[in-house]
Amino acid sequence: MKSLDVSWVLFMHNLTFHFLQLLQISYFPENHFPKKNKTFPFVLLPPTAITAYQSELGGDSSPLRKSGRGKIEIKRIENTTNRQVTFCKRRNGLLKKAYELSVLCDAEVALIVFSSRGRLYEYSNNSVKGTIERYKKAISDNSNTGSVAEINAQYYQQESAKLRQQIISIQNSNRQLMGETIGSMSPKELRNLEGRLERSITRIRSKKNELIFSEIDYMQKREVDLHNDNQLLRAKIAENERNNPSISLMPGGSNYEQIMPPPQTQSQPFDSRNYFQVAALQPNNHHYSSAGRQDQTALQLV
Repeated sequence: MKSLDVSWVLFMHNLTFHFLQLLQISYFPENHFPKKNKTFPFVLLPPTAITAYQSELGGDSSPLRKSGRGKIEIKRIENTTNRQVTFCKRRNGLLKKAYELSVLCDAEVALIVFSSRGRLYEYSNNSVKGTIERYKKAISDNSNTGSVAEINAQYYQQESAKLRQQIISIQNSNRQLMGETIGSMSPKELRNLEGRLERSITRIRSKKNELIFSEIDYMQKREVDLHNDNQLLRAKIAENERNNPSISLMPGGSNYEQIMPPPQTQSQPFDSRNYFQVAALQPNNHHYSSAGRQDQTALQLV
């Protein structure tokens, strides 16, 4: 009977030891194991750890507890000890997941965690500082692109609205100038419109007269140039006849100078009703006709 009691005690002792070891490994992170008791070969957990573990599982009577792994309600843990224990457990799990993500997916991962006491925990497969700089650059590029696009869109919308208003105003002004929308205008507005039209007509007439006078000046200069060219040609013809008496460039031979009118040193006064002085440039056709008759008589005699 005594041997049975001893065996039962040893069995319960070993079972309790293994259970507490499993509970310790799953509940306490590395470097946070409680101290061993000298009188027992296994680790003793404080009552607060047992309570925290039970509260995390929701308790035996909790409606959130199900078969297998239990679910807890996501809210702030009020108990300080329970909150610290949960933080240590979940922090290690988060660091492990970050490591697995960086290795399996070849991703650049940086993890920064501050505890409620202000202690820093970090993990990065490359460099936390480098990853943060890359993050800042990416955020800056995205924000600048978005802000510039929005500013441009607003600017173009405002400009299009201004242009539409200008088009409407110009169309209304043109209708008023054409007399299409003057029925609803007041006497003062009609007087203003009349003044605008008179000023416009004055400017139009002034521009028309300016163009006409400019054309007259051009034609007068052209007349002088033509007269000078005519005098030069007359002088060349006379010189050629003097140098070569046997060659008659004009009908009548040496009588050319006699039949041609004397050269004019000054041009006749300009008549504004006619741009060209045609009469001054017309040849004496009766001389050419008489000379022609003489040539015909000479040909008949030969």
